[in-house]
Amino acid sequence: MFEKLKDILVEELSLNPDDITPDAELAKDLGINSLELADLVLLCEDEFGIEFDEDDLHQFITVDDVVKFIEAKA
Repeated sequence: MFEKLKDILVEELSLNPDDITPDAELAKDLGINSLELADLVLLCEDEFGIEFDEDDLHQFITVDDVVKFIEAKA
């Protein structure tokens, strides 16, 4: 799941793959802003066939937070 999410971050948000680790913080380490986070959510919904609630977004601090959420919903 991590590798799939990493691929999305690299391909769709043009992030450096070397920067993407499970512990990397979305905003602080990867520079993802709220608009990019919304894009990421839409991409993940399409890729993994799950739905996010707006409240879910506030719990995503690290890449691993997103991975764990996707794994729980998938």
